[in-house]
Amino acid sequence: MDRARAWVQAIAAAVAKNKDLLTQLDSAIGDADHGTNMDRGFSAATAALADSAPETVGAVLVTTGTTLISVVGGASGPLYGSAFRALGKALDTPVADTEQFAVALAAGLQSVQKLGAATPGDKTMIDAFTPALAAFRLAADSGGDFAAAAHAAADAAEEGMRATTPMQARKGRASYLGARSVGHQDPGATSTALIFRALADTVAP
Repeated sequence: MDRARAWVQAIAAAVAKNKDLLTQLDSAIGDADHGTNMDRGFSAATAALADSAPETVGAVLVTTGTTLISVVGGASGPLYGSAFRALGKALDTPVADTEQFAVALAAGLQSVQKLGAATPGDKTMIDAFTPALAAFRLAADSGGDFAAAAHAAADAAEEGMRATTPMQARKGRASYLGARSVGHQDPGATSTALIFRALADTVAP
């Protein structure tokens, strides 16, 4: 539970630090508000957790997701919010082990895909989330501890993030640009990579 709270705080700090980068990326292929929206959302989530006393990992993450949905504008709120709510609903426990978290991540990804109807290669947050989940699962199945799995996931998310640059967007606002979306790193994949790197930093041995 404390680790989950620390993770959300680490995400908020990472998003605040990279707010201008996220906005810059979004200004090229979106509405130029991703950094501002994500910063507002995770700041609000941190405040909501400070004002409450969640007793499980799931309660921390559901509170985070609910706050994101209510505070973040555009498509980001429902997408990130539903991911955290799905994670939380799968983790009704004071402490989550590596296998439990892998299952929860899968539920989070499924929630995002159901809502956004995106698949790998569409130049969205899915392009970072999917390889992150695969890497976390592989590490878990190979006997790696939580920290090892989290670091593998963060590395894979960042690789997936970079891989969006040459893609043509097929979903969301960026898809309206057609071929002009090529050559720009996806802001949603970037913020997703920040989320996974924050997890790795939080559980670093």
